[in-house]
Amino acid sequence: MMQYKNKLRKAGFIALMILCLTHLVNAPMALLMGFLYACFLGNPFIKHNHIATKWLLKISVVGLGFGMNIGHAFEAGKQGFELTVISIFSILLLGLLLGKFLKINPRTTHLISSGTAICGGSAIAAVAPVVEASEKDMSVSLGTIFALNSIALILFPIIGHSLHLSQHQFGLWSAIAIQDTSSVVGAASAYGKEALNLAITVKLARALWIVPVAVVSTFVFKSKSNRIPIPWFIGLFILAMTANSFFTIPPLLTGGITELSKALLVLTLFLIGSGLSFSKLKAVGWKPLVLGVLLWAFISIVSLYIIMHLG
Repeated sequence: MMQYKNKLRKAGFIALMILCLTHLVNAPMALLMGFLYACFLGNPFIKHNHIATKWLLKISVVGLGFGMNIGHAFEAGKQGFELTVISIFSILLLGLLLGKFLKINPRTTHLISSGTAICGGSAIAAVAPVVEASEKDMSVSLGTIFALNSIALILFPIIGHSLHLSQHQFGLWSAIAIQDTSSVVGAASAYGKEALNLAITVKLARALWIVPVAVVSTFVFKSKSNRIPIPWFIGLFILAMTANSFFTIPPLLTGGITELSKALLVLTLFLIGSGLSFSKLKAVGWKPLVLGVLLWAFISIVSLYIIMHLG
């Protein structure tokens, strides 16, 4: 009887993994699904979970590079370049200070700050292997970021209309203040076509900051043996962007790789969620969530004020 239950548990887990590779499940849902499955039924592959998430994260990041064009990103990002630079460095610095004040694990602090400063889950996925973050670090960081993104997806268009923001203003604000690209697209598309076009291009340029932040993180979080881990996947990420920008690659191929990478990232989040439990979350405490909320509130309010008062 026990053996039969274990088989059913494994079959159900595999079925949900396959479901995550479809468009029926988004990132927040995948994380929640994994968490609930692990809490009530248990993760039948817990021994292999860490290795799978580690490699899937790296593969996903590299694949996403095939959906980016360096030239277009820089050209489109000129409008929000100064605001992007200021906001990224402000968030990283503020995150460091708040993390120390709240006495949060430095790696968790850095992941939440990086995700807020750049592009949510993708930034966390790129930085996590570099700083040798644990599953708990990634789970808490991703959970915090995705929870806030889900709120922003609904709240931002309401705020934009109530403040009578123009399409241009809202597109720029959503690209700066909302972390995850999918939530930026969702919020901007609900506001209008012009807002959507600007939001996508500015967000694309903003995502390029994954590379320098990840490289700097390599030096900041070097191991005790002073051996700096080489982030080979970041190099492959750059090569993927370069290939997509300067070589003629069939759109069907690059589009397929990008979509597969997004699906793998959703699957990764399911596996990360399945590595959680109520006891682990209780051990983490409320501080990381407070950090995420404070950083998100800061970038949302400050960037909105600046955008509304731009000439």
